[in-house]
Amino acid sequence: MADTVLYDVTDGLATITLNRPDAMNSLNTELKVALRDTLQAAGADPGVRAVLLTATGRAFCVGQDLKEHVGNLEAARQSGSGNALSTVSEHYNPIVRAITQMPKPVVAGVNGVAAGAGFGFALAADYRVVADTASFTTAFAGVGLSADSGLSWTLPRLVGASRAADLLLFPRSISAQEAADLGLVNRLVPAAELADTAAEVARRLADGPTVAYAGLKEALAYGAGRSLAEALEKEDELQSRAGASEDHAIAVAAFLAKEKPKYTGR
Repeated sequence: MADTVLYDVTDGLATITLNRPDAMNSLNTELKVALRDTLQAAGADPGVRAVLLTATGRAFCVGQDLKEHVGNLEAARQSGSGNALSTVSEHYNPIVRAITQMPKPVVAGVNGVAAGAGFGFALAADYRVVADTASFTTAFAGVGLSADSGLSWTLPRLVGASRAADLLLFPRSISAQEAADLGLVNRLVPAAELADTAAEVARRLADGPTVAYAGLKEALAYGAGRSLAEALEKEDELQSRAGASEDHAIAVAAFLAKEKPKYTGR
């Protein structure tokens, strides 16, 4: 993997670290390709039971590398046929799908500013541990763009349509505390504790009942746009799958024996 993205798998926990700190982890092509491919590899690896997505330096991810983007705009203008925003279909959409569709939980450890696509990637995660020094901004309208990286879907579901419209139409920096008040944060911690806390949360998930977590993740995504009747049918399907898992049998046996279960992820 490219060194713009670091990848480690230890005892079922995959840690994916954006590693372009001098550029505040802005998304150039090299980083986007590496992140997309690494997330897809983690999702497909049966040995990975949870993913921690975090970053080095003072930023989580400030979104598109605008210096590179200027060159893409000029190339598209000169060719008369190029699409400078093809990165949405080639990179951003696959990244968000990889996070949201992998059958295992993804924790975002947000260590600093998350802007534009960086904000979108954080919201695509299943759980967000956020440093109290971090901040968020949609950014897109500020550079004459619409939303991407899933923000038009995730943001209104977390904060409501009215607040989402405000944050998208009038981009501004949202402090970590305001983000928590808006419901964008699962756990707010002092910056010095971010790495340890995020790793602890991700480790707990990696050691947990993976099939059940996959079902919960699928149920939440499915139910967001369905009727109660449809959601109940999906719950029936997913509960049957979880009930047939090895982890469920382990959990029941451990409960009866008054022991802590040791899950296998199967």
